[in-house]
Amino acid sequence: MRLPEEPELDDGINIVPMIDVIFSILAFFIVSSLYLIRSEGLPVNLPSATTTESVKKEQINVTIESDGDIFLNREPIQVEALPSALRALVQKGDEALVVINADTEIEHGRVVEVMDQLRQVEGVNLAIAAKKIEQK
Repeated sequence: MRLPEEPELDDGINIVPMIDVIFSILAFFIVSSLYLIRSEGLPVNLPSATTTESVKKEQINVTIESDGDIFLNREPIQVEALPSALRALVQKGDEALVVINADTEIEHGRVVEVMDQLRQVEGVNLAIAAKKIEQK
């Protein structure tokens, strides 16, 4: 019950909840933008080279981890199944760039074995991923 001699309070907009919502939305966009970065393969320790160059066209990634496991576009696969899986990804008559992301700890023979399987598919161009060495 309000007494007649009390001054009438002016109802205003409380902006504190609005600020909380804006900061929540801002945090959501910051966190979600981190997932928009294109991942080119599984994380492995790439070898370094001074003549590396970036490729801007669509590519298929084959990753060889340090324990010898092989992944085709982040999906585990056996070496013998690489040609048939790659043929399913590459349309007949088209060319595709297959980038091999091999860990520095992997044996050279394992990389050659994977490359041999990939060369069996017509229209496949091979590239090996490496980190660029900054020259001073």
